[in-house]
Amino acid sequence: MKSSLPPIEKGMPLLQVEDISLSFGGVNALTDVSFDIVAGEVRAIIGPNGAGKTSMLNVINGFYHPQVGRVIHRGEARTGRRPHEAARRGIGRTFQNVALFKGLTTLDNIMAGRTLKMHRGFFWQCLRFGPALNEEIEHRKKVEEIIDFLEIEHIRKVPVGKLPYGLKKRVELGRALAQEPELLLLDEPMAGMNLEEKEDMSRFILDIRETFGTTIALIEHDMGVVMDLSDRVVVLEYGRKIADGTPDEVQNDPTVIDAYLGRSH
Repeated sequence: MKSSLPPIEKGMPLLQVEDISLSFGGVNALTDVSFDIVAGEVRAIIGPNGAGKTSMLNVINGFYHPQVGRVIHRGEARTGRRPHEAARRGIGRTFQNVALFKGLTTLDNIMAGRTLKMHRGFFWQCLRFGPALNEEIEHRKKVEEIIDFLEIEHIRKVPVGKLPYGLKKRVELGRALAQEPELLLLDEPMAGMNLEEKEDMSRFILDIRETFGTTIALIEHDMGVVMDLSDRVVVLEYGRKIADGTPDEVQNDPTVIDAYLGRSH
């Protein structure tokens, strides 16, 4: 699964957030936050509850527009871009709370992720005939490849509303992959999972990077997972950046320890 955009050389900046400040009715969600995401890495965003992590992902994919600062994607300063425009530019997304079409099957939910790749008009798609049918067949092949990759062949025709939580998260990951993103934003992909499910999801995240060359930014509360998967970690607290570095550097930073354990530890 390759993006139609020209590739960014591994290790070069893919996305930068510069001096981002975001507030809602006088409440500051993010204050003067800057960091970058380089091509080919797994970049973790961590912090206590209420630190502004999801707000940051919402800024990156255009759901929120900050009052101050800018997002630079592929060297282009972006202002006012909406989520569907970010998706067209190669930014995929999963959500903290599973957001699937419960009455549709696994296959159809993942197929929904191909919508931006389809070019036939509404009339042809309603008819499902001729060029539109041929296009659907080609996209369905891509979806079947994702289903095989995520090892969910056994639930391909099952309505997702009937699936256990761990499999729903995997289907949502499949729908994001169907967009063929170059940057995949994962918002707590392992929340609510048991140990076996977390191990499976960790394996898929690493395989996505290695197999498809996808750059990944993830929010995760399980520090064991963060330290195992991440190349670099940025830490937020009360909407401010308090640390940024390798997992070892961040794990041993006194400011980070204070943020998680309190100063009386």
